[in-house]
Amino acid sequence: MPELPEMENYRRLLSQHIINVPITGVTVNREKTINVDKDVFSQALLGARVVFVERRAKYLLFHLNDGRRLLLHLMLGGMLFYGRADERPARSTQVELVFGDHILYFIGLRLGYLHLVSVKEGEALMGKLGPELLDRRMTLERFQQIMSKRRGALKSTLVNQQVFAGVGNCYADEIAYEAGLLPSALIQNLTPDSIVRLYDSVRKVLSDATEIGGYMEMPFKTGDTVTGSYNDQCKVYDREGEPCLRGGGTIVKIELSGRKAFYCPDCQHEQ
Repeated sequence: MPELPEMENYRRLLSQHIINVPITGVTVNREKTINVDKDVFSQALLGARVVFVERRAKYLLFHLNDGRRLLLHLMLGGMLFYGRADERPARSTQVELVFGDHILYFIGLRLGYLHLVSVKEGEALMGKLGPELLDRRMTLERFQQIMSKRRGALKSTLVNQQVFAGVGNCYADEIAYEAGLLPSALIQNLTPDSIVRLYDSVRKVLSDATEIGGYMEMPFKTGDTVTGSYNDQCKVYDREGEPCLRGGGTIVKIELSGRKAFYCPDCQHEQ
């Protein structure tokens, strides 16, 4: 599932190409992907312009010039591609938005969705989310304060969208590895030094992953060499049985609160 770095990468790329370009065509191939009748959806978007693309957690909000929003959540398997009709990816698309001679293809939204919402509806949905880990207001002091009120496993805390917004399975494991902590380490048992280490790891992993395009498997557009570059940079996620890059250990996979978790038993610890 795309997480904060993937969605921030998409936000940056979309902002370079679709801002203030009129939407000249709308195709809805799967009505369950949207939240209103497809004719209503199309009529609302034809001629409209995206004036701003916002990311919040794992969501993208396309701010339209009439004040409404398109709310996108890619869920598991969703992705975006922007190109001409002759560059159309060999994948099923659920929604297509035409911006002049280019089309924004919404792909793999079997679980994901693209909803047309009012400002109030969008704010209500986003208001349920926790703070952003890369926000400048997320200081070490604020991070320490939030963690001091939590109990339970580290990974479960990191992926809880009401605690922190934007982190999922992959980056929770990568953050724990960077901090030298087990994904099962209990928050209430972490030392002050461990919390500082964890904070630094959060900032490093998410920043590094964002800068190199996250782990998406398909480029955003023809010639895009950035999107997905983090795929080969994961230290533990999806690397079961491979040697630890710090040396000595072998990456293992466990199930933790119904989620898979990857870690090195040699260099990751309870504190």
